[in-house]
This record gives sequence, C-alpha cells and structure tokens, in this order.
Amino acid sequence: MHCQLSTVNCQLGIYGVIAMNLRPEEISSIIKQQIESYGAKTKTEDIGYVLQAGDGIARIYGLENCMYGELLQFENGINGMALNLEEDNVGCVLLGFEDDIKEGTSVKRTGRMVEVPVGKELIGRVVDPLGKALDGKGEINTGKFRPIDFTAPGVVERKSVNKPLQTGILAIDALTPIGRGQRELIIGDRQTGKTAIAIDTIINQKGQDVICIYVAIGQKASTIAGIVNTLEQFGAMEYTIVVSSTASDMATVQYIAPYAGCAMAEEFMFNEHKDVLIIYDDLSKHAVAYRAMSLLLRRPPGREAYAGDVFYLHSRLLERAARLSDELGGGSITALPIIETLAGDVSAYIPTNVISITDGQIYLETELFFAGQRPAVNVGLSVSRVGGAAQTKAMKKLAGPLRINLAQFRELAVFAQFGSDLDKATRDKLAQGERLLETLKQPQYAPIPVEEQVVILYTATDKYLMDLPSKEVRKFNSGLLSFIRDRYPQVLQSIAETGEMKPDNEALLKKAIEEYKADYLR
Repeated sequence: MHCQLSTVNCQLGIYGVIAMNLRPEEISSIIKQQIESYGAKTKTEDIGYVLQAGDGIARIYGLENCMYGELLQFENGINGMALNLEEDNVGCVLLGFEDDIKEGTSVKRTGRMVEVPVGKELIGRVVDPLGKALDGKGEINTGKFRPIDFTAPGVVERKSVNKPLQTGILAIDALTPIGRGQRELIIGDRQTGKTAIAIDTIINQKGQDVICIYVAIGQKASTIAGIVNTLEQFGAMEYTIVVSSTASDMATVQYIAPYAGCAMAEEFMFNEHKDVLIIYDDLSKHAVAYRAMSLLLRRPPGREAYAGDVFYLHSRLLERAARLSDELGGGSITALPIIETLAGDVSAYIPTNVISITDGQIYLETELFFAGQRPAVNVGLSVSRVGGAAQTKAMKKLAGPLRINLAQFRELAVFAQFGSDLDKATRDKLAQGERLLETLKQPQYAPIPVEEQVVILYTATDKYLMDLPSKEVRKFNSGLLSFIRDRYPQVLQSIAETGEMKPDNEALLKKAIEEYKADYLR
C-alpha cells in the first residue's frame, strides 16, 4: 500500500513540475485540443422508442427534435416518415411492412427528408415510389437524390406557357390544346378512356425530346404490366419512367408515389433543362390513400371523411408543374392528372378541388363513349385555360370555326330530335356537325402528327365532306392523307416547319383535296 501511494505521489510530482514549467496559454491550448478531439470522437444520436405500431402507422416516444416529413429509421432497417408531431409522441407512417416493429423497438432520426433516387439511369425502367427496380433488369444506381416534397417555382421563376405539347389526338389538340408547363386534368367515369388518352400522349412524344413519367397510383399490377407492354411495343419506354404503386401496396407507399414521380421530373427540368410530361393515374385513389392514412393517424376528419388539408395535398403537387424562365434554363413539367368521377358527378369534393387547381380539363362522357364517339371528349364541357397560346397559327385558325360549328350542332340537334320540318340551312348545319364529329373519331394508339391534323380539319371545316355519307368520312380522310404524302409532301412539310398555312401552300392543298375527291367519287 505504501509503495502504491509513493508511486502516485511521485507521478503527481512529475505532472506538477511539468505544469510549473508550462506557460498558462500553453496549458489552455492543450485543454482546448483535448476538448475538440473528445467532441470529434463522440457521436450523438436522437433515438426514440415505439409506443405502438399497426396498420402502417407507428407512434414513437422520445424524438423531441424530429422534423415534419423527416426520414426515420427503425432498428430492423425499415424506414418511416414523420407526419404527426404531437406533444408527447411522433406519428410516423411506415414505408415498408411492419412485421418486426413492435412496442419498444428503437427508432433513430436521419436528419434528412424522404428522398428518391433521380437521374437518366431511371429512363426505361419500372420502379416503386422509393426508386427500387421492379422490372427485373438489375439495381439502379443513380448517385443522385431529391426530396419528394419540394417548393414549387415562384412567379418570377416561371415563364408563360406558349409552346404546344402535341397529344396526337385531334379532338384535344384542336379544341383543348395543352402547352408545355400546363396542368390539364383528364376527368370522367371509369372505363371511358382516360388512361388511353394519357398513353397515346406518351406514344406521340417519340422524337419530340420530351421525357415522360407515368405514375400509377393504386392500380392493379396486371393493368400496369399491360401499360408497360404497350409502351415497349411502340418504342415509348426509351424515354419513359414508370413509377408503380399497386393496389396491394400500403396506403403510405401510394401516398408518396406522385411526389416521388414529380421529384424525378424536377431533376430533368431544373438540372437537365428538359421538357417533361408527367401523368398521375389517378389522384382519386391518391386522396383515398391519404384519407386512410390520416384517419389512422387520428387526424380530425372533414367533408367525406377526408382530412382538412386534402386540397393542399394536391395543390402542392400540381403547382410544381411549370415552365421555367430562360435564366433557369427554360425546362418544363407538364402535368396530366387523372380523376375518376362517379356517375358523371364533377361537383364532388375531390373533382372540384382538382378542377380549381388545374389550367383546364378534358371531360370524357360515358354516353359519348357508348355512342361510339372515341375518344369520348365532351367538347362543350372540356376547356383549356391556356387556349390558343399553345397552338400553331395554322391550327388556331381552324380551331375557331370548328368550335363554333360544333356548338351550333349541339343546339340544333336538341330541336331536330322532335322530328319537325327543318329548313335547308338547319339541315346543312346538322350534316356539317355530323361530319365534324366523325372527323374527330380516332382509334387508340394511332396519334396523328400536327401537320396531318391541320389537313384533316381544313377538309372538314371547308365543307369538302358535305357530299359524302358520314360513314365514309374517316376512310376518305385516311386516303387523302396517303395521297398527299405521296403526291404533295411539300404541303405537310411546309405546315410542319412553319406552323402556318401560307396562301401558296393553301392553294396547293385545295388542289390536292379536289384531285383526290374527284378520284374517290368516281
């Protein structure tokens, strides 16, 4: 014992001598170094514990500094997203199945918002909303991530929409044109051809330097597989990303799907300065998934049991669609959200919300669909608030008379069904309307280039079809296009290059129509 004490005293004496030989500022610098190196060696983590878990929701105690929308990590590797920040706990939605998550499971903060991988490597792939491959073509390593929730560009960062995004569908490009950076709603009952319009639009972007993103929300897996096969068949997967959240996925995964798709689109818009087309199919199911999640989080229910912020749910998503100013590179995101109505009720809660956010709607009607009008676009209720600003001059010139003639036809058709005697002018208007409606019919997966649309509309509005039976209008139009492609290709080339119908070109087109019609009627 005595030896030990003497050893300690000896050591203390040495340290005392060393301390006496050092100046005070040297001692303070040594202490500072020791404190700094101690801080570098230690790492603090904010850890909480699960109070209860079930139905894709976990309540966590102990994460006092947690942020809204932050990514949380459970001890078994499952991720979650903090959505309810309450006084004594955090309500977290799980982004994976909760098999091993139970009371007492530890959870740690990551300090990051929920992110998805973004970049060119995703093009041509089918991924889930977290960016994991679903197509069996191997892992996707992009090296870049973006948060799924991002502030929409402000007014100063935007530019007015004036460049058309052609759908290849005559009824839409002529009457409800879509511009790059616009948000155009596709609305209608189930099985009226909403997805068909979206898929045709993607197919029509071939060679247009537009990246397409198709977001499936709560769809059947077989339906999504069919869409992917169709896109591959027409060579559209070369410029398309499919984000898939199936009906069997958790409500939380369906909830983040459109935001994940939008984050992927923003990478191309902001950093690659590209034009992007994004389709949300459909936001009705997205709202239902959010309602399920909100009720499980015990948020107060509002109208139709949706949470009070269901308007903000879609407005913060759709406002991210924009056409950027030239200073920011001039890229754009064009959004085509889809909404399903019940029995044509556009005044329901979610349809009215989304109609008020978007720049117009394409309304598809069940009666028109069953009457054989495909696409079943109701040209009276459909509208584009961008209008002629997103059309070429040639199309704009022809679209005006087309809209007026169709409106007059709708009015007169109501009186004509009573079978009363009609004067010649009225009969002519009805005959013209029938031929215009027949002209607007178009098969699926057969988009028409804009220059050919102009030729078809010119023929219809200038009454070249009046002495043909209405059943033969489509046959005549397809024959006419083949004839012009063979004999007068310069007509189509001029319209495609200039976007205008110049007088000499118009004279040549008239000559071509008259020549073909003479042959056809012979």
